[in-house]
Amino acid sequence: MKNEFFFDNSLNNYQRLIKRVFDLFFSFTGLLILFVPLVVMIILASFSTGHFGLFRQERVGQYGKTFRILKIRTMKGNQQEDYITLAGDKRITGFGRFLRKYKLDELPQLWNVFAGEMSLVGPRPDVRGFADELRGRERVLLSLKPGITGPASIHYKDEEELLARQKDPVSFNKNVIWPNKVQLNMQYLENWSLWKDISCIIKTF
Repeated sequence: MKNEFFFDNSLNNYQRLIKRVFDLFFSFTGLLILFVPLVVMIILASFSTGHFGLFRQERVGQYGKTFRILKIRTMKGNQQEDYITLAGDKRITGFGRFLRKYKLDELPQLWNVFAGEMSLVGPRPDVRGFADELRGRERVLLSLKPGITGPASIHYKDEEELLARQKDPVSFNKNVIWPNKVQLNMQYLENWSLWKDISCIIKTF
């Protein structure tokens, strides 16, 4: 099953080992340092949304296998069903807007990294209908673990605002943003280095 996704331009075993050791060390360190702030944010999110502040969403991961991504709740209602959110969505709470602005709602994914489901840097994990439908040489992206951040995430840091300006945000996401993200992620994979991962993390901050 895994061999289906291995192409010449995928990471080699040595690169994967370096990336995994880096992920393990910094995800564990991050969880230790941020444990108390995360608990506080989850409690505040619980009060502001009326639901438990931590929730899980199904996403497509490495080799096309699904996993449950962890996020801090930022909306009232059933946030688990959303895959496109526009800036100004009335369901987003005041505290949720703060979390989303600084991407703090993504911090629980440090646990997904530590558990080996994600990487600190890589393509963002998508719902079904995107990464799992890649074709040709682009399918090699499924050999990567999805990341908390990455070149495409940095490039589209204001994605919610961009989508809110479109007449048809669903179509714009599928036909413009998504193909561009694929190309950015391909460039990341084909030119991977540990320094580039470190650089992405610095740019994210």
